[in-house]
Amino acid sequence: MSNKPKIVILGAGYAGLTTTRRLIQRLSLEQAEIVLVNKYNYHYEAIWLHEVAAGTISPNDARVMISDVINPKKATLVYDTVVKINKDEKRVVMKNSETTYDYLVIALGWESNDFGIKGMSEHAFAIEDINSSRLISEHIENQFSKFNKDENADDDSLNILVGGAGFTGIEFVGELAEKIPVLCKKYGIDRSKVRVINVEASPSILPMFDKELVDYARKSLEDRGIEIKIGSSISECTPEGFIVGDDKELIKAGTVVWTGGVKGSPILEKSGFELTKGKVNVDNDLRMPGEENIFVIGDCSWVWNKEADRPYPSTAQLAMQEADVVAANLEALLTKQPLKDFVFDDKGTIASLGLSDGIGVIFSGNKITGKTAATMKKIADNRALYLKGGVKLVLKKGKIRPF
Repeated sequence: MSNKPKIVILGAGYAGLTTTRRLIQRLSLEQAEIVLVNKYNYHYEAIWLHEVAAGTISPNDARVMISDVINPKKATLVYDTVVKINKDEKRVVMKNSETTYDYLVIALGWESNDFGIKGMSEHAFAIEDINSSRLISEHIENQFSKFNKDENADDDSLNILVGGAGFTGIEFVGELAEKIPVLCKKYGIDRSKVRVINVEASPSILPMFDKELVDYARKSLEDRGIEIKIGSSISECTPEGFIVGDDKELIKAGTVVWTGGVKGSPILEKSGFELTKGKVNVDNDLRMPGEENIFVIGDCSWVWNKEADRPYPSTAQLAMQEADVVAANLEALLTKQPLKDFVFDDKGTIASLGLSDGIGVIFSGNKITGKTAATMKKIADNRALYLKGGVKLVLKKGKIRPF
């Protein structure tokens, strides 16, 4: 039996996969045993799922085989579903096996949060992973196919109703603005028959951007046929659509998608961890409070922005920066060196509005729109690929390829 300390990473999203790569780079095989546990044998680009859901890219475009970026000779890859974490026994229980650990990194990702809206989980699709996103695009195309074949089809069956106008919701309808004309041409359907309706309870879309950029985004989307209903709270989701507003208006649609929020993995609650709105409030060094050997990162944790007096929003760049710090801190624990606190370096924020449009804030506050923003978004996506898998992954999956 090996006496090497065992580091177990749960989840191969942006946070978990990057942590594993950084540990392999920092530690020798003699220093520690590294184990990566993930439900699937692939990592998916979560920030591309809205494109898979709209059908503008294929599921395979957003999928990266874990063994292509993690050398199985340097880390043990376990493909299994985590059921529970028993921190008192330093044990992770999975569906088909279990493992012990000396150090644990929890990066199990997120699931959709319907905030208790009646009928939402039963009647609406959610953009959660490759499979759920694929089902959405297949369902949308099937609605067009059925409408084409049925002379008595209801026009409402072509409607696509999207709840939530944050990042995912707006980027999704931006992709739909690209995809709908393609489907209309394919199935011989007048574009005017298809409504894409984005419903948002708050008084604005994309709350992370200022009014100038929000106004640009809204005009861009509306000019391409997207209907945006702000200040319209959803009280219920029925098999027919959303019931919204004080007057209980029913908006009918053949496709209903909820993008209004996420929460940390349910494994956190099942494991008895202390949570705030479904996530762990971590210490400055990204450890779980009171635990010397457990780190919680990505969508499972709240990392506090002291200047703004609120948590940082969960983004891919945040998760990957957390991974860098966790890997450094694990090395520090093994070599009995001081741990470092996490400091977020904001590289900017860009939202796509389709293939050739977008908005963003980069380089310490510079605002960009249109094709410039769309190009910078692709560059940022390529950078994320490079950080996870190097040049090889960029050449294979990149949005902008040099050859």
